[in-house]
Amino acid sequence: MPLPKDIQDGTRVAGVVHDVGKLYVPSEFLGKPTRLSDLELAIIRRHPEVGYNILKGIEFPWPVAQIVLQHHERNDGSRYPHGLRSEDILLEARILGVADVVEAMSSHRPYHPALGLDAALREVSEHQGVLYDQEVVVGACVELIGEGGFAF
Repeated sequence: MPLPKDIQDGTRVAGVVHDVGKLYVPSEFLGKPTRLSDLELAIIRRHPEVGYNILKGIEFPWPVAQIVLQHHERNDGSRYPHGLRSEDILLEARILGVADVVEAMSSHRPYHPALGLDAALREVSEHQGVLYDQEVVVGACVELIGEGGFAF
């Protein structure tokens, strides 16, 4: 994406630390091979806020803590932690949100096998403009991965 270098750098740093809040989540939850209970899911869904609290006191030249806090928000306001909508979500968090979904769906997890890049691209493409940023994020993601040679 043709973004200013400071936005690229901030997004890259946030991408590295975006799940730091999972330190709060018991490892049994993250490695559980079966469906999570409502309580377990609620605890996991706290990780963006925990990550924000860990990072907010660190001086970065970018809004890393806010990006981490918002990386599970979706354009339609349907996600967590605050149900933000489209333009209320930082661009960097919208980018990270799409990348996080694609990585999660493409990678093996104890509770589901890797679904692959094709399924992940289908997910973001089918929900572009509703859940995911259509013009900026999904288009760039599909274009980047569609060029081939991409792997996690």
